[in-house]
Amino acid sequence: MAHPKHKVSKQRRDKRRTHYKATLPTLATCSNCGATVMYHHVCPECGYYRGRQLIEKSVD
Repeated sequence: MAHPKHKVSKQRRDKRRTHYKATLPTLATCSNCGATVMYHHVCPECGYYRGRQLIEKSVD
């Protein structure tokens, strides 16, 4: 197993980790109701995905 020969400084360690940040999910608008939806997910407002109704939503 590899053993470090010298201590890695906090600055060097943090510079290596600069690309680990989280990214925001890509959002789109629902073609049926116009709500904001995450890509590749069923619309939580109307239950449609790619023009087809997949979840029955009751009207209150």
